[in-house]
Amino acid sequence: MRWRAFCANKRAFYSLWIFTLLFVLSLGAEFIANDKPLFIYKDHKAYFPIFVSYPETTFGGDFATEANYNDPYVKGLLKNAFVVPALIPYSYDTIIMDLSSPAPTSPDKRHWLGTDDQARDVSARLIYGYRISILFGLFLSAFSVVIGVSAGALQGYYGGLADLLGQRLIEIWSGIPILFLLIVISSFLTPSFWWILTLVLLFSWMGLAGVVRTEFLRGRNMDYVKASRALGAGDLRVIFCHILPNALVATITYIPFIMAGSIGTLVSLDFLGFGMPVGSASLGELLNQGKNNLSSPHLAIVGFLAVSLLLAVLVFIGEGVRDAFDVQTR
Repeated sequence: MRWRAFCANKRAFYSLWIFTLLFVLSLGAEFIANDKPLFIYKDHKAYFPIFVSYPETTFGGDFATEANYNDPYVKGLLKNAFVVPALIPYSYDTIIMDLSSPAPTSPDKRHWLGTDDQARDVSARLIYGYRISILFGLFLSAFSVVIGVSAGALQGYYGGLADLLGQRLIEIWSGIPILFLLIVISSFLTPSFWWILTLVLLFSWMGLAGVVRTEFLRGRNMDYVKASRALGAGDLRVIFCHILPNALVATITYIPFIMAGSIGTLVSLDFLGFGMPVGSASLGELLNQGKNNLSSPHLAIVGFLAVSLLLAVLVFIGEGVRDAFDVQTR
């Protein structure tokens, strides 16, 4: 019934398909955008450069280092071989040396979304950037649910001193300016995916804790909970089997909005230069390049549309989930 109610919201239903498509394509980024061929058949031997690093000597070259498949000399060695290249023959960090004009260049047949100011293909960086952003949002949402639900359940179920101290701690912690703190910490720590995830996670669970706490405060006084205690059910059984399923209904509706907020935070940090390591594919870095290269508007346009699309579909999915769990709407 909830799934039918969600599908009835066409905007949310189509947004879910768009998000799924973006997620699946970004997970297979190496098969779509890569400067290494997917498959090579030469001299009756099969090679898979996308999985195995082959030296140039394997194909008849002079150097024992890994072959650069965009090098004209290596292309000449593979002229008579059967080569299956990636759809976009560039990775997110590939420096393109044979541009027709100085970087950044506008979109053309070779580079569908143009190149950035470091001569890297924007299409390839966009696909890899989507993967980082979506995985960041998924991991952060999962960890936030675990911490937020646990904290809210303990506060709401036991009440008293545990609830009082927990609420005061959350009030103090929520008053800290998150973005400024992240900028300060990122300025003296080496930025990485997991470091940024940990720092954002310190604050992202508090919204869920309040919702779960309210559900537990209401649910612990219900007749079925009192009956379970009278029959000898322990605290863990009452929490996990009787109250938590009802609290999760309100929690699930928050997950898409948590993802949208976490992705927005990551984009902001990358835009300010305090996010992912230098050279990483990120949507915020693409927006920053658009700001620094006003003579190449394709960078700003691509970055804006990419971020807007991802955040919009997450918000629409969240609205659809909220309506699906709303009894009056159903």
